[in-house]
Amino acid sequence: MALCEMLINKLFFIKLIHTIIFLFMSACIVYVLYCGITKTYNWILLFTIVAVLIEGLALVFNHWQCPLTNLARKYGDEKGRVTDMFFPAWFVPHVFQACTVLFIIGLVLIAVNYLIT
Repeated sequence: MALCEMLINKLFFIKLIHTIIFLFMSACIVYVLYCGITKTYNWILLFTIVAVLIEGLALVFNHWQCPLTNLARKYGDEKGRVTDMFFPAWFVPHVFQACTVLFIIGLVLIAVNYLIT
């Protein structure tokens, strides 16, 4: 296998891993919102909140850049893009804002519902 093919496969794998993490984190955020709406309190809710907070800390400590960006750069993507392969271009710039808003709404609903009941 040529060096170029190996790098492309590694880059594809990095982007695939990024997509899997993104889908998992999105599911966590949707679950927090669901729990806020349905007044569901369980260990899964705690797990999802912790997962989102850990992801947030990873972004904060990496200057609001995905840690996989440097790996993508290392394996051939000069801009280190990890989202362009699986998501449409119009979607990518709005991901952080949309996910943050949905997560905060979910947390507020959980807190308000918990205090009311």
